[in-house]
Amino acid sequence: MKKPVKKTARRKGVTPAQLRQIALSFPGTTEGSSYGKPSFHVARKFFTRLREEDDSIVLAVGSIDERDMLLESDARLFHITEHYRNYPALLVRLAQLDAGMLRSMLERRWRTIAPKKLLREFDEAKG
Repeated sequence: MKKPVKKTARRKGVTPAQLRQIALSFPGTTEGSSYGKPSFHVARKFFTRLREEDDSIVLAVGSIDERDMLLESDARLFHITEHYRNYPALLVRLAQLDAGMLRSMLERRWRTIAPKKLLREFDEAKG
């Protein structure tokens, strides 16, 4: 008698290598530094960076209100430190993400800072 095939749950958690691969998949993204730490930029604007001290990424959002709403929506995924208290940015724990969610978050940020030409090319390539 054959054993039933177990369906495995979708594993959460994004590695730094996956973060790098996904971030660099957006047109015009380059690696640089922010506060002396490796980071990613689009058209010389801050895109994201890994915070190794708490295995999180820095994600800039549209406003402090949006940040606070996200913090309230999922405290396991989102958090901030005192440094980010007065900025429209929050931290996202890599262990609570999957690659699709990370890509969506980064695409939203990328669309906010990318030059119009890159946006047009990206959208045309997607069809």
